[in-house]
Formats: sequence, C-alpha cells, structure tokens
Amino acid sequence: MIKRAKQRDCQMAFFPECFDYIGRNRDETIALGIEEDGQYINQFREVAREHRIWLSLGGFHNKDPSKNCLPFNTYLVLDENGETRSRYDKLHLFNLDLPGRIRLMESEFSTAGTDLVLPVDTPIGKLGTAICYDVRFPELSLWQRYKGAQILSYPAAFTVNTGLAHWETLLRARAIETQCYVVAAAQTGKHNEKRSSYGHSMVVDPWGAVIAQCSETVDMCFAEISLDYLDEVRALQPVLDHRRSDLYSLIANERSESKESVQFGPNTISSDTIFYRSGKSFAFVNLKPVKAGHVLVAPIREVKRLAELTDPETADLFITVTKIQRLLESYYKAEASTVTVQDGPDAGQTVPHVHVHVIPRTPGDFRDNEIYTVLEGHEDVRKPRTEEEMKTEADNYRNFLNR
Repeated sequence: MIKRAKQRDCQMAFFPECFDYIGRNRDETIALGIEEDGQYINQFREVAREHRIWLSLGGFHNKDPSKNCLPFNTYLVLDENGETRSRYDKLHLFNLDLPGRIRLMESEFSTAGTDLVLPVDTPIGKLGTAICYDVRFPELSLWQRYKGAQILSYPAAFTVNTGLAHWETLLRARAIETQCYVVAAAQTGKHNEKRSSYGHSMVVDPWGAVIAQCSETVDMCFAEISLDYLDEVRALQPVLDHRRSDLYSLIANERSESKESVQFGPNTISSDTIFYRSGKSFAFVNLKPVKAGHVLVAPIREVKRLAELTDPETADLFITVTKIQRLLESYYKAEASTVTVQDGPDAGQTVPHVHVHVIPRTPGDFRDNEIYTVLEGHEDVRKPRTEEEMKTEADNYRNFLNR
C-alpha cells in the first residue's frame, strides 16, 4: 500500500488505529502488545526510508517497558528517514458497557495518555494528532488549531453502529469549526466474532466537504491538500478572531519542553533553574528562599499586576501553582503550604512581574506565622544562593515531577 501511495506521488500515507492487530479478548489484546523500537514498527521505518515517504501510524498497542501499566494506544508520525517526529498517546478511552447488548471497555486493556502533543510539521502541512474517540471532544481539536494545526488526523476503529450514526458528521464538524483538513484512516470489516469496524476512511477539506473516501471495496483513497485553499477559507470566515474570549476561553493544561531562558522583570531566569513550564507560566527556584522548597511561579508574559493577566493566563497560572504545590508537598512530605501573591510594591512586591510564592510548611517552621514578615523583608536579610545550588534544586524537582 505504501508502494502504491508513492507511485501516486503521495508525500504522506495514513494508517488506521490498531494497524498492528485487533485482539479477540482482553488478555490477547494485552499479551500481543509490541514495543515502539521493536521489529514490527521498525519494518515501517525501513519502508519509509525505502520509499522516501512520511507515515502516519495511527495507533498501536505500545507495551510499557517498565510493565507498570497496560499498553498505551500510541500514534507515531515517521519522516522519510523512518525517524519519529511525533508521538501521541490516546487521551480519551472509549468505555461502553450495556448489559446484554455490547461491552467495549478500552480502559481494561489500555492506559490513557497524559499529555497534549503539539502539531508537527510535515511535508503536507502542520499536523495535529488524535485517535478515534478523541474526535468527540472538540476542545482538543480547537487547542490544536490555536497551536497552528492545518490538518487534523483521526485514525480510528469505529464500531458499525456509532459509525453509521456519527462518523461523517463528527469529522465534518471538526473540519468546519477548526477550518482544518481532516484525514481519518479507518479500520473496516469483521475482525473476529465479536468485533467489526465501520470503515469509510475519509478526507474532509476546511469548508467541510468530503473530498475523498473509501467504500467497502476500495482499500485506499487519495487526496490533495491545498494550504492556499485553507488560507482562503480562513480569510473568508475568520471564526477564530470572532470567538468571545472575553466571555469564554479554552484552558489547556499543557506542558512546554522549551529550554529558553525567561525574563522575570529586570532579571533573566536561566533555563537551568526553571523546573516546570506550561503554555503560559513557568516555575523556578528562588534566589533567596525563606526555607527549603520556597519556589516562585510566574506568567511567561511580563505583567506587573495580577489583574492585568488575561483569563487564560490567570487560569494557567493557578493550575500551574496547584500542580507545583502538590509536587512540593510530596517532595518535602509536608501537609500544608503557604501560597501567596504580593501584588504591587505596597504589598511587598520587589520584582515588577506577577509571581506566586509557593512554600511547603512544616510544624513550627515559623513562629506565630511570621512568614509574611520574613517574605516582605527578604531582600535585605537573606544571602543569595549560587547558580549551581539553584540548578541542583531545579534538577531534583524536575526529575521528581517526571517520575
């Protein structure tokens, strides 16, 4: 099939969810799990290199090397050299249990992913990755559009009943609301006595028109992606610009892997001392902590006062604060924290950039809760730490958080 795609000058080929296998029962589905760097996936890497084509491998049973959890449903994007350019673990697991009718509990043989994955640059455009049941959650596709996606991909193994009712409607809706192309490779036919898939692989353009699809007797369809047309549709109806972000917004708990330093008021915070970044906030160790574990969380955009933040920035900031608070309490085995904002110079703010102090507390660490007095006078009282000391602390938190 890849050879046929290349003969048609295709730059990228898309495979469906469960392109490795569909098990007959829970035990078989788990037992047959494969590894990302194992022989099966490496065959696809070799074929990608041989035919110089990008591959969208839309979901395989990815065995956890540590054996601490069930396999992930993993989507890989391979480049023409067979190298992994993107890896996405399915976020939404399909669980359906209708006694006497149908039982399909994906959570019994698969582990849900935990991370949003940024769209990846490919020869056909910037591709957002999702799998099957994810198509029912428009927040994910809207987030991908905000992050620059031009194409959304939904490899799937839809059941026949839900496919008949919703497959085309959902795909066209995601295309229309995001003004993206949608590419959805789908399993088809009967897999075993208990399982059949709807099929009807489909490509939808940004206007919502189906431009290619497979029937029961056609195993591949071909489509041309025109980014010029996509830009024309978005210019004609700039729906993203018309969204009322003053009334509602999309809040995504995303993690950034950026290694860049960040400006904090007049100070440059080295990436070595930043141990967590979200889409709009960052957490870093303190130059002059009042006690072990005293860290700061700030918005990436330089803003002096809390009320100057946008609603998405405010939400992101305090989502990050609660995440860091949980980290610190676990790390220091604490059961309480001081979380405070000195909002403006008269409140004790010494750096003109919004920031939140997060301090794990232990019994008797400050008499009469004098921590607020200590915080306000910290610039003159405490000795600054070395860059190496701060880097070591940040490394400890970063490693603990990753675990």
